[in-house]
Amino acid sequence: MRSQKDRMLAGDLYVADDPELAKDFHKAKRLLREYNQTTEYQEADRKKILDDLFKQSGKKIHIEPPFHTDYGCNTVIGENFYSNYDCIILDVANVKIGDNVMFGPRVGLYTAGHPIDAIIRNEYYEYGKSITIGNNVWVGGNVVVNPGVTIGDNVVIGSGSIVTKDIPSNVIAVGNPCRVLREINDQDKKYWELEKQRYFEQ
Repeated sequence: MRSQKDRMLAGDLYVADDPELAKDFHKAKRLLREYNQTTEYQEADRKKILDDLFKQSGKKIHIEPPFHTDYGCNTVIGENFYSNYDCIILDVANVKIGDNVMFGPRVGLYTAGHPIDAIIRNEYYEYGKSITIGNNVWVGGNVVVNPGVTIGDNVVIGSGSIVTKDIPSNVIAVGNPCRVLREINDQDKKYWELEKQRYFEQ
């Protein structure tokens, strides 16, 4: 029979009360406790902890404490990542975050799911579905990303959104459930280029 960890990462039903999973879980909790007790003057220590926690992470990442995750070892984070306070990543399935991604405060990525049927759910079966976030994405504060969701490149997710389905590239999306509001276009680019120019003129 497959291990509970293999079942979990495959997106199949598994039981979390398992020695192998407990070992990964307890390691993550130890590292998180150390990380969340660091100060703003311990950037090197923070980076070392995150390197040990995540499956893979870029050279330039910054996560404001407190930060919470289930395992960490199922999460890959690209270059130039920033997360504000109270980020939660439940990575019972794989989580992949691209380059140049920004999270507002209290962003939650939840790969974990439970059976709808109460009898099966009460027998402690669980499952997970992977979450993927592309490059150049800004996720606003208090956003929840549900299991199995993929967010494309160059996307802005408005604050308070609940992302239940895939979001294509190059759009602004917002709401509960999160829907595409509009495409990001040349007018947006021109507007922000002018704002940057004004910055250097003032």
